[in-house]
Amino acid sequence: MSMHSAITKPNEASFMGQYLEALSLVERLHRLLLDVIKDEFERVGVLEINAVQALLLFNVGENEVTAGELKSRGYYQGSNVSYNLKKLVDMGYMHHQRCEIDRRSVRVKLTEKGRHVSETVSELFERHAEGLEKKAVLTPSHIDEINTSLRRVERYWTDQIRYIY
Repeated sequence: MSMHSAITKPNEASFMGQYLEALSLVERLHRLLLDVIKDEFERVGVLEINAVQALLLFNVGENEVTAGELKSRGYYQGSNVSYNLKKLVDMGYMHHQRCEIDRRSVRVKLTEKGRHVSETVSELFERHAEGLEKKAVLTPSHIDEINTSLRRVERYWTDQIRYIY
């Protein structure tokens, strides 16, 4: 038994266990979300893009954005977003054009093909939302509580990255 666990109060150990379980659930849910998206695209016969790319197209939606804007919104990490944006442009899911003001920056937006993928993901999420509510898996107040809690963790982690204690 470590020194730390020997002096940890029972309710603190319990909180630590619950925190680790929450971290594990977030990680598993993210992987499961990607699997659900992958299965949907296999079902509809779209096999050339992966789930991360489909989710990126959904998150861009009707907007015209730069890779930096996607990163600053917290959706993607640096090289990951640049790589996937390039692949999606090459496959015809996105248009790209250099910014007039900052020639180093490239703005992207969805093509018709990209909008179709975005709509497919949106329809999948709509079906899930309807099913979760209809089967009483979650209520609107449950969703609100989950979102509030996750935003608090997000703020705490962001503060940790910025070294604000």
